[in-house]
Amino acid sequence: MDPVTLTTDRLVLRAVGPQDTDAVFDAVQDPDIQRWTTIPSPYLREHATGFTGQMVPDGWADGSAFTFGVFLPDGRLAAMVAVTMRSLGVGEIGFWSARPHRGNGYVAEAAVAVSRWAFTDLSVDRVEWRAEVGNTGSRAVAEKSGFTIEGTLRSGINNKGVRRDCWVGSLLPSDLGLPSTAPYLPAR
Repeated sequence: MDPVTLTTDRLVLRAVGPQDTDAVFDAVQDPDIQRWTTIPSPYLREHATGFTGQMVPDGWADGSAFTFGVFLPDGRLAAMVAVTMRSLGVGEIGFWSARPHRGNGYVAEAAVAVSRWAFTDLSVDRVEWRAEVGNTGSRAVAEKSGFTIEGTLRSGINNKGVRRDCWVGSLLPSDLGLPSTAPYLPAR
């Protein structure tokens, strides 16, 4: 699939490329991003080069991961949001926010836009969110985006070789007023 560009009232979401390597590298020097995400730590320039020049384009090309840089109208990188395909009809969302842009609702706005796109263009019926227990910033974004927090998975994620408990939540097409591609019969 060719990369797409999404827009919201305040943001432009597009695939990052080699021209964005410096912005990605600079943003990811933030210790909180390195602590709470699965990116390499320390994060070297070669990591940023591989991410923007190979990982992002390859994910789009093979349909395994759809990564969007979240840009302000003036071109500054504010965040990153990606949906990684986990199984038929299920994608997992991940995100980080550059420190100067936290607290403005940019990631929640982008997460809703990307999830809506995944539901309508990828025929996804469930977007999952996971974050290590304690990552209250990520949880706040998920909740603000409309995700239902479903619980805690013991040893649910591996971050830098260490198994950790994680929160898990989901967003369904109906949460955004959209139809599902398959019927859904809730247990309630």
